Amino acid sequence: MTKSLYTEKQQRFCNLLIEARQQRGLTQIDVCKKLARPQSFVSKYESGERRLDVLEFLEVADALGIDPSRFIKQLLR
Repeated sequence: MTKSLYTEKQQRFCNLLIEARQQRGLTQIDVCKKLARPQSFVSKYESGERRLDVLEFLEVADALGIDPSRFIKQLLR
């Protein structure tokens, strides 16, 4: 198993997060304010520079207003 941040599944995960944010008309700044984190946090997980752990993903999903289980199902398609 590859441990790279740049696997195909990881890239899909990042792209789906970007798509979810954009569909809701949110900027990275909007999301970082909801998360009380710096803008670089959003930028880094969207670019694949860093991975989100499960708890961080749940926080991001809440900030984006998305259902985590639906998101994961979409990721696995």
